[in-house]
Amino acid sequence: MKIKVKNLGVLKQAEFTLGDLTIICGQNNTGKTYATYALFGFLSTWKQILSIEISDNKIEELLTDGVTHIDVEDYVKQANQIVNKGCQAYSQKLSRVFAAQESLFKDAEFSIVLEDKDINLETIIKHEIGSGKTSIFNISNQEKTTELIVTLLVEQKEVKIPIEILKRMISDSIKDIIFDKALARPFIASAERTGAAIFRKELNFARNRLLEEMGKLDKDIDPIELLFKEYQDYALAIKTNVEFTRNLETISKKNSFIAEEYPDILTDFSDIIGGEYTVTRNDELYYIPKGQRVKLTMDESSSAVRSLLDIGFYLRHEAQPNDLLMVDEPELNLHPENQRKMARLFARLVNLGIKVYMTTHSDYIVKELNTLIMLKNDKPYLKDIAQRERYKSEELLSVEKIKVYIAEKAAIKLDGKTRKSQCHTLREAKITQQFGIEASSFDTTINEMNRIQEEIVWGE
Repeated sequence: MKIKVKNLGVLKQAEFTLGDLTIICGQNNTGKTYATYALFGFLSTWKQILSIEISDNKIEELLTDGVTHIDVEDYVKQANQIVNKGCQAYSQKLSRVFAAQESLFKDAEFSIVLEDKDINLETIIKHEIGSGKTSIFNISNQEKTTELIVTLLVEQKEVKIPIEILKRMISDSIKDIIFDKALARPFIASAERTGAAIFRKELNFARNRLLEEMGKLDKDIDPIELLFKEYQDYALAIKTNVEFTRNLETISKKNSFIAEEYPDILTDFSDIIGGEYTVTRNDELYYIPKGQRVKLTMDESSSAVRSLLDIGFYLRHEAQPNDLLMVDEPELNLHPENQRKMARLFARLVNLGIKVYMTTHSDYIVKELNTLIMLKNDKPYLKDIAQRERYKSEELLSVEKIKVYIAEKAAIKLDGKTRKSQCHTLREAKITQQFGIEASSFDTTINEMNRIQEEIVWGE
Protein backbone atom coordinates (compact mmCIF):
# COMPACT_ATOMS: atom_id res chain seq x y z
CA MET A 1 0.00 0.00 0.00
CA LYS A 2 1.43 3.33 -1.08
CA ILE A 3 0.51 6.58 0.69
CA LYS A 4 0.91 9.94 -1.05
CA VAL A 5 0.57 13.39 0.55
CA LYS A 6 0.75 16.96 -0.73
CA ASN A 7 0.79 20.24 1.17
CA LEU A 8 0.37 18.37 4.44
CA GLY A 9 1.87 20.63 7.09
CA VAL A 10 5.55 21.04 6.25
CA LEU A 11 5.44 18.09 3.83
CA LYS A 12 5.17 19.69 0.41
CA GLN A 13 5.08 16.40 -1.46
CA ALA A 14 5.93 12.91 -0.27
CA GLU A 15 5.06 9.26 -0.65
CA PHE A 16 5.84 6.13 1.30
CA THR A 17 4.94 2.45 1.19
CA LEU A 18 3.65 0.71 4.28
CA GLY A 19 5.76 -2.31 5.18
CA ASP A 20 5.35 -4.90 7.91
CA LEU A 21 7.73 -2.61 9.80
CA THR A 22 7.69 1.06 8.76
CA ILE A 23 10.11 3.55 10.29
CA ILE A 24 10.18 7.31 9.73
CA CYS A 25 13.27 9.10 11.05
CA GLY A 26 14.30 12.71 10.83
CA GLN A 27 14.87 15.91 12.72
CA ASN A 28 12.15 17.82 14.54
CA ASN A 29 9.59 19.74 12.46
CA THR A 30 10.17 17.72 9.29
CA GLY A 31 6.67 16.26 8.92
CA LYS A 32 6.88 12.86 10.64
CA THR A 33 3.86 13.43 12.85
CA TYR A 34 1.83 14.95 10.00
CA ALA A 35 2.27 11.78 7.93
CA THR A 36 1.51 9.59 10.96
CA TYR A 37 -1.66 11.36 12.09
CA ALA A 38 -3.02 11.59 8.53
CA LEU A 39 -2.55 7.85 7.98
CA PHE A 40 -4.05 7.03 11.37
CA GLY A 41 -7.08 9.22 10.63
CA PHE A 42 -7.78 7.46 7.34
CA LEU A 43 -7.36 3.95 8.75
CA SER A 44 -9.67 4.87 11.64
CA THR A 45 -12.47 6.19 9.43
CA TRP A 46 -12.26 4.41 6.05
CA LYS A 47 -15.40 2.36 6.65
CA GLN A 48 -17.41 5.57 6.94
CA ILE A 49 -15.56 7.35 4.13
CA LEU A 50 -15.49 4.74 1.36
CA SER A 51 -18.69 4.44 -0.64
CA ILE A 52 -20.03 1.38 -2.50
CA GLU A 53 -23.32 1.68 -4.33
CA ILE A 54 -25.82 -1.21 -4.24
CA SER A 55 -28.20 -1.22 -7.20
CA ASP A 56 -31.96 -1.07 -6.75
CA ASN A 57 -32.19 -4.18 -8.96
CA LYS A 58 -30.39 -6.27 -6.33
CA ILE A 59 -32.75 -5.07 -3.59
CA GLU A 60 -35.79 -5.74 -5.78
CA GLU A 61 -34.46 -9.23 -6.56
CA LEU A 62 -33.93 -9.87 -2.85
CA LEU A 63 -37.46 -8.82 -1.90
CA THR A 64 -39.06 -10.67 -4.84
CA ASP A 65 -37.07 -13.93 -4.88
CA GLY A 66 -35.97 -14.00 -1.27
CA VAL A 67 -32.26 -14.07 -2.16
CA THR A 68 -29.72 -12.15 -4.21
CA HIS A 69 -26.13 -13.00 -5.14
CA ILE A 70 -23.47 -10.29 -5.43
CA ASP A 71 -20.12 -10.96 -7.09
CA VAL A 72 -17.54 -9.13 -4.95
CA GLU A 73 -15.02 -9.44 -7.80
CA ASP A 74 -16.98 -6.76 -9.70
CA TYR A 75 -16.15 -4.31 -6.91
CA VAL A 76 -12.54 -5.49 -6.61
CA LYS A 77 -11.98 -4.18 -10.15
CA GLN A 78 -13.07 -0.76 -8.90
CA ALA A 79 -11.07 -0.91 -5.65
CA ASN A 80 -8.65 1.91 -6.39
CA GLN A 81 -11.41 4.13 -7.79
CA ILE A 82 -13.43 3.54 -4.61
CA VAL A 83 -10.40 4.34 -2.43
CA ASN A 84 -9.45 7.37 -4.54
CA LYS A 85 -12.92 8.86 -4.20
CA GLY A 86 -12.83 8.22 -0.46
CA CYS A 87 -9.42 9.87 -0.16
CA GLN A 88 -10.72 12.98 -1.90
CA ALA A 89 -13.49 13.23 0.67
CA TYR A 90 -11.02 12.52 3.50
CA SER A 91 -8.65 15.24 2.30
CA GLN A 92 -11.44 17.75 2.84
CA LYS A 93 -11.69 16.67 6.48
CA LEU A 94 -8.00 16.78 7.37
CA SER A 95 -8.39 19.97 9.39
CA ARG A 96 -10.77 18.09 11.72
CA VAL A 97 -8.38 15.13 11.98
CA PHE A 98 -5.68 17.56 13.14
CA ALA A 99 -8.09 19.83 15.07
CA ALA A 100 -6.66 22.80 13.17
CA GLN A 101 -7.92 25.71 11.09
CA GLU A 102 -9.37 24.75 7.71
CA SER A 103 -7.17 27.32 5.98
CA LEU A 104 -4.05 25.37 6.98
CA PHE A 105 -5.25 22.29 5.05
CA LYS A 106 -7.19 23.85 2.16
CA ASP A 107 -4.63 22.57 -0.41
CA ALA A 108 -3.74 19.35 1.43
CA GLU A 109 -4.13 16.03 -0.37
CA PHE A 110 -4.00 12.51 1.01
CA SER A 111 -4.26 9.46 -1.21
CA ILE A 112 -3.70 5.72 -1.07
CA VAL A 113 -2.88 3.36 -3.93
CA LEU A 114 -3.54 -0.35 -3.41
CA GLU A 115 -1.64 -3.08 -5.21
CA ASP A 116 -3.18 -6.39 -6.22
CA LYS A 117 -1.30 -8.14 -3.41
CA ASP A 118 -2.92 -5.82 -0.84
CA ILE A 119 -6.40 -7.18 -1.55
CA ASN A 120 -7.22 -10.47 0.09
CA LEU A 121 -10.74 -11.85 -0.15
CA GLU A 122 -10.39 -14.27 2.76
CA THR A 123 -12.55 -12.30 5.21
CA ILE A 124 -15.65 -14.32 6.11
CA ILE A 125 -18.88 -12.41 6.62
CA LYS A 126 -21.84 -13.68 8.67
CA HIS A 127 -24.32 -10.97 9.58
CA GLU A 128 -27.98 -11.07 10.52
CA ILE A 129 -30.14 -7.97 10.32
CA GLY A 130 -33.27 -7.87 12.38
CA SER A 131 -35.95 -5.89 14.10
CA GLY A 132 -36.39 -6.58 17.80
CA LYS A 133 -35.73 -10.29 18.37
CA THR A 134 -36.59 -11.29 14.80
CA SER A 135 -33.90 -11.89 12.16
CA ILE A 136 -35.01 -10.52 8.80
CA PHE A 137 -31.95 -10.71 6.55
CA ASN A 138 -28.80 -12.83 6.47
CA ILE A 139 -25.61 -11.61 4.76
CA SER A 140 -22.80 -14.15 4.31
CA ASN A 141 -20.07 -15.49 2.07
CA GLN A 142 -18.12 -18.71 1.96
CA GLU A 143 -14.43 -19.49 1.94
CA LYS A 144 -12.70 -19.55 -1.48
CA THR A 145 -15.61 -17.85 -3.25
CA THR A 146 -16.16 -14.24 -4.34
CA GLU A 147 -19.92 -14.41 -3.92
CA LEU A 148 -21.84 -12.54 -1.23
CA ILE A 149 -25.28 -14.01 -0.54
CA VAL A 150 -28.09 -11.91 0.94
CA THR A 151 -31.12 -13.92 2.07
CA LEU A 152 -34.57 -12.76 3.16
CA LEU A 153 -35.62 -14.75 6.25
CA VAL A 154 -39.24 -13.59 6.56
CA GLU A 155 -42.17 -12.75 4.30
CA GLN A 156 -41.73 -9.55 2.30
CA LYS A 157 -44.68 -7.88 4.07
CA GLU A 158 -42.86 -8.30 7.39
CA VAL A 159 -39.80 -6.32 6.26
CA LYS A 160 -39.65 -3.20 8.42
CA ILE A 161 -36.05 -2.16 7.77
CA PRO A 162 -35.62 0.90 5.51
CA ILE A 163 -34.09 0.08 2.12
CA GLU A 164 -31.22 2.56 2.65
CA ILE A 165 -30.16 0.82 5.84
CA LEU A 166 -30.22 -2.53 4.06
CA LYS A 167 -28.09 -1.11 1.25
CA ARG A 168 -25.63 0.25 3.78
CA MET A 169 -25.36 -3.14 5.51
CA ILE A 170 -24.62 -4.89 2.22
CA SER A 171 -22.17 -2.14 1.24
CA ASP A 172 -20.33 -2.43 4.57
CA SER A 173 -20.04 -6.20 4.12
CA ILE A 174 -18.49 -5.77 0.67
CA LYS A 175 -16.06 -3.18 2.05
CA ASP A 176 -15.03 -5.57 4.84
CA ILE A 177 -14.34 -8.39 2.36
CA ILE A 178 -12.28 -6.23 -0.02
CA PHE A 179 -10.45 -3.83 2.28
CA ASP A 180 -10.34 -5.41 5.75
CA LYS A 181 -6.88 -6.97 5.24
CA ALA A 182 -5.47 -4.11 3.14
CA LEU A 183 -6.53 -1.30 5.48
CA ALA A 184 -5.32 -2.59 8.84
CA ARG A 185 -7.00 -1.78 12.15
CA PRO A 186 -4.79 0.93 13.71
CA PHE A 187 -3.79 1.41 17.32
CA ILE A 188 -1.80 4.55 18.08
CA ALA A 189 0.40 5.57 20.98
CA SER A 190 0.94 9.28 20.38
CA ALA A 191 3.76 11.35 21.81
CA GLU A 192 1.21 12.87 24.22
CA ARG A 193 0.42 9.51 25.82
CA THR A 194 2.36 10.22 29.02
CA GLY A 195 0.04 13.11 29.93
CA ALA A 196 -3.07 11.02 29.26
CA ALA A 197 -1.81 8.41 31.72
CA ILE A 198 -1.41 10.99 34.50
CA PHE A 199 -4.67 12.88 33.98
CA ARG A 200 -7.05 10.00 33.17
CA LYS A 201 -9.11 10.67 36.33
CA GLU A 202 -9.36 14.38 35.58
CA LEU A 203 -10.41 13.55 32.01
CA ASN A 204 -13.16 11.30 33.38
CA PHE A 205 -14.32 14.02 35.76
CA ALA A 206 -14.37 16.67 33.01
CA ARG A 207 -16.37 14.43 30.71
CA ASN A 208 -18.90 13.48 33.39
CA ARG A 209 -19.36 17.13 34.32
CA LEU A 210 -19.96 17.95 30.67
CA LEU A 211 -22.61 15.22 30.43
CA GLU A 212 -24.36 16.60 33.51
CA GLU A 213 -24.44 20.05 31.95
CA MET A 214 -25.80 18.59 28.71
CA GLY A 215 -28.75 17.16 30.66
CA LYS A 216 -29.72 20.69 31.74
CA LEU A 217 -29.55 22.20 28.27
CA ASP A 218 -32.40 23.66 26.35
CA LYS A 219 -33.89 21.09 23.95
CA ASP A 220 -33.03 23.28 20.95
CA ILE A 221 -29.29 22.84 21.56
CA ASP A 222 -27.64 19.78 20.00
CA PRO A 223 -25.73 18.01 22.85
CA ILE A 224 -23.69 15.94 20.39
CA GLU A 225 -22.42 19.10 18.73
CA LEU A 226 -21.51 20.47 22.15
CA LEU A 227 -19.61 17.29 23.00
CA PHE A 228 -17.70 17.52 19.72
CA LYS A 229 -16.76 21.14 20.45
CA GLU A 230 -15.44 20.12 23.86
CA TYR A 231 -12.91 17.80 22.23
CA GLN A 232 -12.19 19.56 18.94
CA ASP A 233 -8.99 21.16 20.24
CA TYR A 234 -7.24 17.77 20.12
CA ALA A 235 -6.10 15.83 17.08
CA LEU A 236 -7.90 12.54 16.45
CA ALA A 237 -4.82 10.50 17.46
CA ILE A 238 -4.65 12.28 20.82
CA LYS A 239 -8.40 11.95 21.41
CA THR A 240 -8.10 8.24 20.68
CA ASN A 241 -5.32 7.95 23.28
CA VAL A 242 -7.45 9.79 25.83
CA GLU A 243 -10.47 7.54 25.21
CA PHE A 244 -8.34 4.40 25.43
CA THR A 245 -6.83 5.50 28.75
CA ARG A 246 -10.26 6.40 30.11
CA ASN A 247 -11.63 2.93 29.33
CA LEU A 248 -8.88 0.79 30.85
CA GLU A 249 -11.24 -0.93 33.31
CA THR A 250 -13.37 -2.29 30.45
CA ILE A 251 -10.38 -3.02 28.23
CA SER A 252 -8.62 -4.99 30.98
CA LYS A 253 -11.43 -7.58 30.98
CA LYS A 254 -10.37 -8.85 27.55
CA ASN A 255 -7.41 -10.99 26.49
CA SER A 256 -5.43 -10.44 23.30
CA PHE A 257 -4.17 -13.30 21.16
CA ILE A 258 -0.70 -12.46 22.52
CA ALA A 259 -1.84 -13.04 26.11
CA GLU A 260 -3.37 -16.38 25.14
CA GLU A 261 -0.76 -17.72 22.71
CA TYR A 262 2.51 -15.83 23.34
CA PRO A 263 2.67 -14.92 27.05
CA ASP A 264 6.48 -14.76 26.89
CA ILE A 265 6.11 -11.48 24.97
CA LEU A 266 4.26 -10.03 27.94
CA THR A 267 7.05 -11.28 30.18
CA ASP A 268 9.58 -9.44 28.00
CA PHE A 269 7.46 -6.29 28.21
CA SER A 270 7.23 -6.58 32.01
CA ASP A 271 11.01 -6.76 32.05
CA ILE A 272 11.17 -3.43 30.19
CA ILE A 273 8.88 -1.60 32.62
CA GLY A 274 10.16 -3.53 35.63
CA GLY A 275 6.74 -4.61 36.83
CA GLU A 276 3.04 -4.89 35.96
CA TYR A 277 0.02 -2.64 35.41
CA THR A 278 -3.25 -3.40 37.17
CA VAL A 279 -6.74 -1.88 37.21
CA THR A 280 -9.04 -2.42 40.19
CA ARG A 281 -12.82 -2.84 40.11
CA ASN A 282 -13.09 0.79 41.16
CA ASP A 283 -11.21 1.81 38.01
CA GLU A 284 -8.05 2.65 39.96
CA LEU A 285 -4.89 2.26 37.89
CA TYR A 286 -1.68 1.10 39.56
CA TYR A 287 1.84 0.03 38.71
CA ILE A 288 3.30 -2.83 40.77
CA PRO A 289 7.14 -3.00 40.68
CA LYS A 290 8.54 -6.50 40.23
CA GLY A 291 9.29 -8.26 43.52
CA GLN A 292 7.51 -5.63 45.64
CA ARG A 293 4.11 -5.47 47.32
CA VAL A 294 3.55 -1.74 46.89
CA LYS A 295 1.06 -0.26 44.42
CA LEU A 296 2.09 2.99 42.80
CA THR A 297 -0.27 5.44 41.10
CA MET A 298 0.76 6.91 37.75
CA ASP A 299 1.77 10.10 39.55
CA GLU A 300 4.14 8.04 41.69
CA SER A 301 5.49 5.93 38.83
CA SER A 302 8.39 6.73 36.53
CA SER A 303 7.90 8.54 33.22
CA ALA A 304 8.94 5.34 31.42
CA VAL A 305 6.10 3.43 33.09
CA ARG A 306 3.62 6.12 32.02
CA SER A 307 4.89 6.35 28.46
CA LEU A 308 4.47 2.59 27.88
CA LEU A 309 1.03 2.29 29.52
CA ASP A 310 -0.96 2.28 26.25
CA ILE A 311 1.36 -0.21 24.59
CA GLY A 312 1.24 -2.51 27.63
CA PHE A 313 -2.57 -2.62 27.71
CA TYR A 314 -2.71 -3.02 23.94
CA LEU A 315 -0.39 -6.03 24.00
CA ARG A 316 -2.20 -7.76 26.86
CA HIS A 317 -5.82 -6.94 26.04
CA GLU A 318 -6.35 -5.56 22.51
CA ALA A 319 -3.85 -6.91 19.98
CA GLN A 320 -5.17 -8.82 16.95
CA PRO A 321 -3.29 -10.31 13.98
CA ASN A 322 -2.97 -7.89 11.04
CA ASP A 323 -3.26 -4.83 13.33
CA LEU A 324 -1.14 -1.76 12.68
CA LEU A 325 0.57 -0.65 15.90
CA MET A 326 1.58 3.01 15.45
CA VAL A 327 4.02 4.44 17.99
CA ASP A 328 5.16 8.05 17.95
CA GLU A 329 8.68 8.13 19.44
CA PRO A 330 8.80 4.77 21.28
CA GLU A 331 12.04 5.90 22.92
CA LEU A 332 10.22 8.46 25.12
CA ASN A 333 11.77 8.43 28.63
CA LEU A 334 13.50 5.07 28.06
CA HIS A 335 17.06 4.21 29.01
CA PRO A 336 19.14 3.12 25.96
CA GLU A 337 19.05 -0.53 27.10
CA ASN A 338 15.26 -0.48 27.20
CA GLN A 339 15.17 1.20 23.79
CA ARG A 340 17.06 -1.81 22.47
CA LYS A 341 14.57 -4.15 24.16
CA MET A 342 11.65 -2.26 22.59
CA ALA A 343 13.22 -2.71 19.15
CA ARG A 344 13.42 -6.46 19.73
CA LEU A 345 9.85 -6.58 20.99
CA PHE A 346 8.62 -4.72 17.88
CA ALA A 347 10.51 -7.15 15.65
CA ARG A 348 8.83 -10.07 17.43
CA LEU A 349 5.41 -8.49 16.84
CA VAL A 350 6.18 -8.01 13.15
CA ASN A 351 7.06 -11.68 12.80
CA LEU A 352 3.78 -12.59 14.54
CA GLY A 353 1.71 -10.69 11.97
CA ILE A 354 1.21 -7.32 13.67
CA LYS A 355 2.41 -4.46 11.48
CA VAL A 356 4.44 -1.82 13.31
CA TYR A 357 4.81 1.82 12.27
CA MET A 358 7.03 4.17 14.25
CA THR A 359 8.57 7.60 14.14
CA THR A 360 11.83 7.85 16.01
CA HIS A 361 14.84 9.96 16.89
CA SER A 362 16.56 7.01 18.52
CA ASP A 363 19.86 5.81 17.12
CA TYR A 364 19.72 2.96 19.67
CA ILE A 365 16.45 1.59 18.23
CA VAL A 366 17.68 1.81 14.64
CA LYS A 367 21.03 0.19 15.46
CA GLU A 368 19.33 -2.64 17.35
CA LEU A 369 17.03 -3.24 14.39
CA ASN A 370 20.14 -3.32 12.21
CA THR A 371 21.53 -6.06 14.41
CA LEU A 372 18.31 -8.06 14.00
CA ILE A 373 18.52 -7.61 10.23
CA MET A 374 22.19 -8.52 9.88
CA LEU A 375 21.84 -11.61 12.08
CA LYS A 376 19.13 -12.95 9.75
CA ASN A 377 21.65 -14.89 7.66
CA ASP A 378 22.70 -18.51 7.34
CA LYS A 379 26.38 -17.91 8.02
CA PRO A 380 27.54 -20.14 10.92
CA TYR A 381 29.46 -17.41 12.74
CA LEU A 382 26.33 -15.20 12.81
CA LYS A 383 24.38 -18.01 14.43
CA ASP A 384 27.12 -18.26 17.04
CA ILE A 385 26.88 -14.54 17.74
CA ALA A 386 23.08 -14.66 18.01
CA GLN A 387 23.28 -17.57 20.44
CA ARG A 388 26.02 -15.98 22.53
CA GLU A 389 24.21 -12.60 22.75
CA ARG A 390 20.86 -14.33 23.42
CA TYR A 391 19.00 -13.16 20.33
CA LYS A 392 15.95 -15.30 19.54
CA SER A 393 15.31 -16.52 16.01
CA GLU A 394 11.78 -15.11 16.15
CA GLU A 395 13.25 -11.61 16.64
CA LEU A 396 15.36 -11.59 13.49
CA LEU A 397 14.12 -9.54 10.53
CA SER A 398 14.13 -9.97 6.75
CA VAL A 399 14.69 -6.79 4.74
CA GLU A 400 11.61 -7.54 2.63
CA LYS A 401 9.45 -6.68 5.65
CA ILE A 402 10.98 -3.27 6.35
CA LYS A 403 10.50 0.22 4.93
CA VAL A 404 12.51 3.16 6.28
CA TYR A 405 12.07 6.83 5.34
CA ILE A 406 14.03 9.93 6.28
CA ALA A 407 12.00 13.12 6.74
CA GLU A 408 14.19 15.90 5.39
CA LYS A 409 14.48 18.83 3.03
CA ALA A 410 15.51 17.77 -0.46
CA ALA A 411 15.25 18.73 -4.11
CA ILE A 412 12.28 16.98 -5.71
CA LYS A 413 10.15 17.36 -8.82
CA LEU A 414 6.83 18.88 -7.87
CA ASP A 415 3.85 17.37 -9.75
CA GLY A 416 6.20 15.60 -12.15
CA LYS A 417 7.74 18.80 -13.52
CA THR A 418 11.35 18.73 -14.67
CA ARG A 419 12.41 21.61 -12.44
CA LYS A 420 13.35 20.58 -8.91
CA SER A 421 12.52 22.56 -5.78
CA GLN A 422 13.85 22.31 -2.24
CA CYS A 423 11.05 21.21 0.09
CA HIS A 424 10.26 18.83 2.94
CA THR A 425 9.67 15.28 1.81
CA LEU A 426 10.30 11.64 2.75
CA ARG A 427 13.33 9.92 1.27
CA GLU A 428 13.46 6.13 1.28
CA ALA A 429 16.55 4.77 3.04
CA LYS A 430 18.59 1.93 1.63
CA ILE A 431 18.37 -1.38 3.52
CA THR A 432 20.41 -4.52 2.95
CA GLN A 433 20.44 -7.84 4.78
CA GLN A 434 24.22 -7.56 5.13
CA PHE A 435 24.54 -4.01 6.50
CA GLY A 436 21.03 -3.11 7.70
CA ILE A 437 19.53 0.39 7.47
CA GLU A 438 21.47 3.30 6.06
CA ALA A 439 20.36 5.95 8.57
CA SER A 440 22.35 9.01 7.52
CA SER A 441 20.06 11.18 9.67
CA PHE A 442 21.85 9.81 12.75
CA ASP A 443 25.25 9.06 11.24
CA THR A 444 25.93 12.69 10.34
CA THR A 445 25.34 13.83 13.92
CA ILE A 446 27.34 10.97 15.45
CA ASN A 447 30.27 11.52 13.07
CA GLU A 448 30.32 15.21 13.91
CA MET A 449 30.36 14.48 17.66
CA ASN A 450 33.18 11.96 17.18
CA ARG A 451 35.19 14.47 15.13
CA ILE A 452 34.88 17.16 17.81
CA GLN A 453 35.87 14.75 20.59
CA GLU A 454 38.86 13.51 18.62
CA GLU A 455 40.04 17.09 18.18
CA ILE A 456 39.62 17.68 21.93
CA VAL A 457 41.66 14.58 22.78
CA TRP A 458 44.30 14.75 20.06
CA GLY A 459 44.22 18.39 18.95
CA GLU A 460 47.20 19.48 21.03
